[in-house]
Amino acid sequence: MNKDKAIITWLASGCILIFLMVVIGGITRLTGSGLSITEWKVITGTLPPLSEEAWQEEFNNYKKIPQYQLLNSDFQLSDFKAIYFWEYIHRLIGRMIGIVFLIPFIYFWMKKRISKELMPRLYIMFLLGALQGVIGWYMVSSGLTQNVRVSHYRLALHLGTAFITFGYIFYVMLQESGKYKRSINKEKNNFPLVILLLVFIQIILGAFVAGTHAGYVYNTWPDMEGEWVPSSIPFAFEKNGWTSLFDNLATVQFVHRCMAYVVTVVILFWWWKQRNSISDERKRIVNLLLSVLFVQVILGIYTLLAHVPVWMGVTHQAMAFVLFASAIWQYYIYQTKVSSS
Repeated sequence: MNKDKAIITWLASGCILIFLMVVIGGITRLTGSGLSITEWKVITGTLPPLSEEAWQEEFNNYKKIPQYQLLNSDFQLSDFKAIYFWEYIHRLIGRMIGIVFLIPFIYFWMKKRISKELMPRLYIMFLLGALQGVIGWYMVSSGLTQNVRVSHYRLALHLGTAFITFGYIFYVMLQESGKYKRSINKEKNNFPLVILLLVFIQIILGAFVAGTHAGYVYNTWPDMEGEWVPSSIPFAFEKNGWTSLFDNLATVQFVHRCMAYVVTVVILFWWWKQRNSISDERKRIVNLLLSVLFVQVILGIYTLLAHVPVWMGVTHQAMAFVLFASAIWQYYIYQTKVSSS
């Protein structure tokens, strides 16, 4: 396979920008900044307010939403500027992603450097990117009328789409790198796909924890305020049914903890099965996956015990990206021949 390093670098830059956008999104969420910009101005919103009058207009718009009226009515303009900053940076990176993809795409297309195999995959990337922008505004709009924060369902959808977009681009980048032979490995094992799906599900469950602020309750481990299963969970199910899985704080955190144990046991089992693999490449990726998992588990526990400080919450979310990328990389290695091309 002929490698085009410029295209590989281009795809890698997209992955990095999506990673940064999710990290900044985590800061935006933890600082309560996500609703500071109340309008979706695709073009004119590229520039921040440049005068005191413009700042005051933005602040007046913010004063109209429930978050200000019910939570932040004591805010001064300086306080508003602080939260506006993070949401502005978050949206700016989103615009940068669009530019970084579009301009090189036009250049590579004009130079006829995009293969027939790659072209439809690039179309999918553009569609995923556009969808992510629409879902982002769909999420923000849920907090502008009746709620003091965005819908945790829409937050989970927004974060999940971001990870899917990242994962797709990262996988295509691995394919384009040509590090391994492109033919499908006839002895492939589907267990890495199971691990990838479990990691993704855990990330979505984490989004529900973040969206409901469930991390700010039951800040003990391994028990939950002296109970292994909070007594409020059965009552919540009796009252609200299966929606308690996503709405009740105790249930949301409990399910996230349980899935963490499941992911840990599955990856430990897989590592044990693969520790004597004849392929050094496979052993390295399994060891990497296990190492990242341990770091993520420790981060998750300490973030909970520390009542979710911003820097720890953001680091925990960033490490989820690393774990997800490691799972994708492992899946790719087990789908292809491990001999170098």
